[in-house]
Amino acid sequence: MFVYLDNSATTKPRREVIEAMNEALETGFGNPSSMYRLGLSAEKTVKAAREAATSSLGCGSRELFFTSGGTESDNTALKGIWESRKKQGRRVITTAVEHPAVLECCKWLERQGAEIVYLPVGRDGAVSVSDFEAALTDDTLLVSVMHVNNESGAIMPVRKIRDVMTSHGSGAVLHSDAVQSWGKLPLDVRTLGVDMLSVSAHKVHGPKGVGALYVKSGLHVPVFMHGGGQESGFRSGTENVPGIAGMGKAAELIKAELPERISRMQALKDRLKAGILSSIEDVRINTPEDSVCSLLNVSFLGCRGEVLLHALDTDGICVSTGSACSSHSKGSHVLSAMGLSKEEIQGAVRFSLSEENTEEEIDYVLEKLVEAVKSQRKLTRSFRR
Repeated sequence: MFVYLDNSATTKPRREVIEAMNEALETGFGNPSSMYRLGLSAEKTVKAAREAATSSLGCGSRELFFTSGGTESDNTALKGIWESRKKQGRRVITTAVEHPAVLECCKWLERQGAEIVYLPVGRDGAVSVSDFEAALTDDTLLVSVMHVNNESGAIMPVRKIRDVMTSHGSGAVLHSDAVQSWGKLPLDVRTLGVDMLSVSAHKVHGPKGVGALYVKSGLHVPVFMHGGGQESGFRSGTENVPGIAGMGKAAELIKAELPERISRMQALKDRLKAGILSSIEDVRINTPEDSVCSLLNVSFLGCRGEVLLHALDTDGICVSTGSACSSHSKGSHVLSAMGLSKEEIQGAVRFSLSEENTEEEIDYVLEKLVEAVKSQRKLTRSFRR
């Protein structure tokens, strides 16, 4: 049996998505900037995809710009706001557990003269609103707080952060990396209160290499890519029509299926968690109770996560030890920020689900996981109950 439980890293494209992309490749291959029918057809495909994406995010069509993915969207947001507002202030507030796409941007901003405040998180993986309020100053120009953490599954209090900003009369821009929440939580940019928001198609059964950045109407962000003026002049370059078509179809499916998806993934997650707790001793559940429906992070004491990963791989099961977008030679920065011990971090495994997983797959994973943990612990002389 093959079981894929690394959906936070990437997802399998849905059949409907592949069909939409094939159509764009085979019959709709025109350049959207061309004025003849084939080009106009491609332009229509891009427009329809934009409408589908904006509908699922609750924003206007002129507020959404297609990018190459979440990393580009994050870079565009953080670097763009810095360039446009650095004369108004130097402080940027983020969290210690952001995705590398944000953390590495912040390191770059520091080299440009920014003052970066990295908010800590508690054992639940979330930042404290009071810590944020204490960090917010008059010279804060940007706040970037992810919506859902990609390793712990913790949900950040983005709406409450906006409320604090409003109560203090802050003019700072609020950005959120929502790559791990799109398609897994109800997501509306107006309700969330953000000025900018990043999403990626390949996390929601769409293709790799395409994403989007929401920019609230009226917010000035410098042009990121100069050239032919595509994406309303914001990001030049001939549009990735097949990728955009696939992202649009993925967005349509989110809009149509979200409540059922959430219910399905939560049931599978509960089954997996209950099975682990009832059949394996000496484990620590790192994912908080109030978390996204798709992710479960567990530490198996006396084991190494990498060894468990490879053992499960031999049984056709795909899991991870954390983010696929960063090196773990020094261990997880997320779990470390949550206060886990070295042993707990080394023994951590991330299971990330899709609505396409089944109860039979979860039971198979539990069976093989019990065997793998038992086998490794026998070989780990230092393990003590």
